[in-house]
Amino acid sequence: MKHRSMTMTENPSEKTGPGGGLARQLGLFGTTMAVMGGIIGAGIFINPYIVADKVHTSTLILSAWVAGGLIALLGGFIYAELAARLPVVGGQYAYLREALHPAVAFLYGWVLLLVIQTGGMAAVAVTFARYFLELTRWPVSASLIAASALALLTVINCLGVRAGSRVQSAMTLAAIAAIGMLELFSFLRGGPSQISWRPVLDQPMSMGLVFTFGAAMTPVLFAYGGWQTSSFLAGEVRDPRRTLPRGLVLGVLGVIAVYTSVNFVYVRVLGPAGLAATMTPASTVMRVLLGPGGGSLIAAGIAFSAFGFLGQSMLTAPRVYFAMAEDGIFFRSVAWIDPRTHVPVIAILLQGLWAIVIALTGTYAQVVNYVVAMDCMFFGLTAVCLLVLRRRAVAQGSAAIEFPVPGHPWTTLLFIAAEWMVVASTFAHDPKRSLIGLAIAIAGLPAYYLWRARNKGETAT
Repeated sequence: MKHRSMTMTENPSEKTGPGGGLARQLGLFGTTMAVMGGIIGAGIFINPYIVADKVHTSTLILSAWVAGGLIALLGGFIYAELAARLPVVGGQYAYLREALHPAVAFLYGWVLLLVIQTGGMAAVAVTFARYFLELTRWPVSASLIAASALALLTVINCLGVRAGSRVQSAMTLAAIAAIGMLELFSFLRGGPSQISWRPVLDQPMSMGLVFTFGAAMTPVLFAYGGWQTSSFLAGEVRDPRRTLPRGLVLGVLGVIAVYTSVNFVYVRVLGPAGLAATMTPASTVMRVLLGPGGGSLIAAGIAFSAFGFLGQSMLTAPRVYFAMAEDGIFFRSVAWIDPRTHVPVIAILLQGLWAIVIALTGTYAQVVNYVVAMDCMFFGLTAVCLLVLRRRAVAQGSAAIEFPVPGHPWTTLLFIAAEWMVVASTFAHDPKRSLIGLAIAIAGLPAYYLWRARNKGETAT
């Protein structure tokens, strides 16, 4: 296998530029929008009721979203340092390959393609389709609209990273504008605030309360997930050692502000009990404030948000499959780059087609349930990479980097513990689907060794 060990001083600009490789076209704004677009999906408009159903005071509800944001920010710092140390194509895949083992990296890419990325994209595409049809009233099935959206974004991203980034940035800004509109009208048209800071806790302080708050944190951490996918674009970011870490931190900070403020509005207008009682809090708030027309406005915002998330997913993850193919552990054709657009067209088409299949077959709901434990498990493993790379840097006497993780190693260990607690909780509460996700990952091991042996044979000849 062509496993290339990269030193900390190696120039990361390989396979870029006019020679037919990936082109570095993304600046700080595009990178920041990729981070925010990877996090802000339709869930923030819909899912906060789950948190309010677990904890029942204004303080605990908002504290859960602030705590989740701090954990996401910690993850952003970890990935920012990893990006500064290894600003190469594939991001998280490359970190796992260089710090742990190529097989671990392959399993991540394997699960990303088969389940995590494509299953999530299919689910969000169907969410987009439902709100799109609510607005247009077209007599078409949601699965067909979902497949069409995925096909359109596949074509756009095949035209170049700049085209894909522009669409994704525009949709992300539209989603933020919809949230801003909701917040503005809540203060202009809203009645008395339903927020009450007393009592702080809904039960006496105990381990039971700690576990309950932990259960409320699970959907919060899911909502904050996605910032890591911007690291996949390291090979197409200008000056990645500086731009990518800054984009990661700025993007996560922006999402913390958006998520915390919109949940403040939910609680202010509906109160903790009212928030827990509605599965569509954004629509409920806008109907309270503006009547039926408000519901239509926020439906458009949700559709834009879902489309922007899809654009970010289509833009980022194919770079992992591209990196796998370059390493000789995936189909060689996936590493092909269009000489005109400088994007991995085959990798983009592969992901888009598989996501369309999942959307059309209606298996997205089942698939998404498999990914939770695997996603968080690889988050923790990627943070372990930082411990390994730091130790190597000390042994090699490498110079300090510009964006170190504050409080390392304790903050890094805290992030690992938080992610793996989610893994343990998922296996405990849904062992069947969690084990299916683990089985899909383990099934990648024979494929890895088969591709590695095949590549060795081709190299020998």
